[in-house]
Amino acid sequence: MWYLLALTLLLGATPAAAQQDAPVPIQDNSFLVEEAYNQERGVVQHVSTFSRAAGAGEWTYTFTQEWPVGGRRHQLSYTLPVSRLAADGQNRTGLGDLGLNYRYQLGSAEGSVAFAPRATLLLPTGATRWGLGAGGAGAQVNLPLSVVLPASLVVHSNAGASYTPQAHDAVGNRAATVDYALGQSVVWLAHPKLNLLLEAVWSRTEDVIGPGRTGPSTELLLAPGVRGAIDLASGLQIVPGLAFPVGVGPSRGDRSVFAYLSFEHSFAKPTPRP
Repeated sequence: MWYLLALTLLLGATPAAAQQDAPVPIQDNSFLVEEAYNQERGVVQHVSTFSRAAGAGEWTYTFTQEWPVGGRRHQLSYTLPVSRLAADGQNRTGLGDLGLNYRYQLGSAEGSVAFAPRATLLLPTGATRWGLGAGGAGAQVNLPLSVVLPASLVVHSNAGASYTPQAHDAVGNRAATVDYALGQSVVWLAHPKLNLLLEAVWSRTEDVIGPGRTGPSTELLLAPGVRGAIDLASGLQIVPGLAFPVGVGPSRGDRSVFAYLSFEHSFAKPTPRP
């Protein structure tokens, strides 16, 4: 992880002078790993993702909308998941648990190091009896750190945890659950508007298996991917992307396809600088 580096560079990070006149590279959301760049003042982003497991009819779609609050320092967003799950010979499609997110930007998004801790309130909007939600409200914290390296490389590091004090299973048993996640990605800026990515994500989650009892499960994924940016004269930026997550270790044999689509545009006129 790069958190020790952040402590020494965070306050002094500034963009290199040689890059001031260069095309602005993509600073978009990664796929499985969260970057640390809040939205610019007056710019909103709409992010859709779709993941489908190989050899199964199960899939997950998420929609996230990110809004700056006053400027880049504060950001509010929400994440709305919809999933199709197969259980007991039946397919169920429905809404998952809604996430309400707040992020605080530390460091400059134009500099070499950015850090944007996030706090999320998870609302139990998913149907627990179908396996689409935790059954109770929860809280999540994630610590995304982004570092610009030489050789046109950018790395993103994540460490996060979730806590649900009153999670339910399908038959109504309750227990507190704690989940953990770590993520690391390497992004090669092959072109300011074309990126190649390699992401690694480890997670440990708990499921309710009885009154006051939980059972853990662990997942480890590697995901090579590619994304590009299309800038329109209107100011709209469209970023499509594609990745192929593959399970390793405890997840060996798991394969899926991950599609990404982002729309970013202004919603307010920029404030003239004095």
